Amino acid sequence: MTASEKLKCLREHMQKHNVDAFIALSADPHMSEYLPDYWKIREWLTGFTGSVGTILVTQDIAGLWVDGRYWVQAETQLKDTGFSLQKLTSDESSSHWAWLSQNLKANANVSVNTQTVSVQQFEVLQRIAKLNNFNIVENIDLISEVWQDRPALPVQAVYEMKEGINALPRTKKINKIREKLASKQIEGHLISAVDDIAWILNCRGADVEYNPVFLSHLYIDSKQTILFCDLNKFDDALVSRFKSENITILDYTESKNFLNKLQVSSVLIDPAKVSYYHQSALNSQVKIHHDINPSTLFKSQKHESEIAHIRIAMQKDGVALCHFFHWLENALKHNEAINELTIDEKITAYRAEQDGFIGLSFSTIAGFNANGALPHYRATPESYSDIQGNGLLLIDSGGQYEDGTTDITRVVPVGTPSADQKRDYTLVLKCHIALAQVVYPEGLAAPLLDSIARQHLWQHQLDYRHGTGHGVGFALNVHEGPQVLSYYAPIHAYSKLREGMIISNEPGLYHEGQYGIRIENLVANRLKENTSTIYGDFLEFETLTLCPINIDCIDLTLITKEEKTWLNQYHNTVREQLSPSLTGEVLDWLIHNTRKI
Repeated sequence: MTASEKLKCLREHMQKHNVDAFIALSADPHMSEYLPDYWKIREWLTGFTGSVGTILVTQDIAGLWVDGRYWVQAETQLKDTGFSLQKLTSDESSSHWAWLSQNLKANANVSVNTQTVSVQQFEVLQRIAKLNNFNIVENIDLISEVWQDRPALPVQAVYEMKEGINALPRTKKINKIREKLASKQIEGHLISAVDDIAWILNCRGADVEYNPVFLSHLYIDSKQTILFCDLNKFDDALVSRFKSENITILDYTESKNFLNKLQVSSVLIDPAKVSYYHQSALNSQVKIHHDINPSTLFKSQKHESEIAHIRIAMQKDGVALCHFFHWLENALKHNEAINELTIDEKITAYRAEQDGFIGLSFSTIAGFNANGALPHYRATPESYSDIQGNGLLLIDSGGQYEDGTTDITRVVPVGTPSADQKRDYTLVLKCHIALAQVVYPEGLAAPLLDSIARQHLWQHQLDYRHGTGHGVGFALNVHEGPQVLSYYAPIHAYSKLREGMIISNEPGLYHEGQYGIRIENLVANRLKENTSTIYGDFLEFETLTLCPINIDCIDLTLITKEEKTWLNQYHNTVREQLSPSLTGEVLDWLIHNTRKI
């Protein structure tokens, strides 16, 4: 069926069940960012391939709500689908919740699948429903009725990480969580976030593209640890080790029934990471405490041994990237026929040659000129650009290694960049360097650093619509909380930056229809030596990523002596770290592209 035919079919089933409004969020029962095919409802129904968006359908309107990162992409992909772009901004009046309040009549029936709605989101819907006299319909799965050839849930194997990679055994991680529960006088804890579960159990999987995780829920109390997962994903040896450590595996589908029968006084739930479906399964006698998963905070602060492994992953990634950029430079010099898909294929192939490579950490973004102005662009066989003429090529890519997760963005000039492009590139570089050099008190709320990064763009009345930094996991999800560096983000108790956190430094600038620029490295929060004062401890960023930043695109009249010093020192580090692993023309390429300016 086409998107418009799917929409027509959905509306027919809505009428059949007396549903006035249908809502589908970009989520699964684990509130994941990347979804297994079974839960890619938005993409299947609308054709929009961005990573996030909310669908709201009535008999009169079919809307897709997305933020500014996706407006151009959504407008193109929604053409002739019957769905209209709804621009989501920081103004609450632009949300789908506001649309419901303003447009639905009293006694309207609103259908949601509570497996894909977090407790937090459902409470918002409940408030709106009560205020406007709506009815929430929880027991109808309209999508399953419409999506006849829906994919099955994945059944990829679960495996243990190699010995020596993890700082703590899973028994100690579980005990740390138990200690936290005891300090709060809470008896049990339900975890649905699959990256938290993978971290706790020191295991990885392949159920979700780009994220080495496995679909599961985990329950922990003082007496038992229960993992809800498809038993077919485990070999006998791992099951035996779990059993010896008092970890029981029950089938993935048993989670609701288990919670319904659970006899404890209290349970801790992260309302942003657990579905309302699972919370509502708990017996009414159980007192529910809402707070962030302790494991989310534990895993965000990387142990020194984990950061040491990540440095090894960065060296591997840097070697692969040197080979790639050397190839790219030669291909452009000899006018070879290359396109955005070629970029993806080549950069993946060079990474695959590295020891311990598992896969990509997200879909490669290779955008030439106008496509680079789409922050989350992805070339497809049906739509891509050739790399020819003059302009800027933006490449945002990353790898998953046994030792860690990488995420890097570089911009390459193709042909002769214009004066405006060099100016804009230099402004973004100045933003990147400003953040890389910052020193700040430990515990500072991460969003407060964002203005330091953006200052050089703001002085020219320029900006970008995405955050400047996101947390990154240890051989886990490329996007990890709670740290987020964005002035769009709310400040709360868990916004504080702590030693050991890894975050991206990725300011950008995008001119719609023309070109985009983003320069990204990963950095680790490190305690600055000899700075323990009456004002507390101070942190600085250690840049982890090892890859030259293009210097041919810099307008040297705009960069200061101090900024040149930072860039030269960074390039010295890159050259020293990567040179021993390179030879011949690739080594020559590295030396030339890390030359002093």
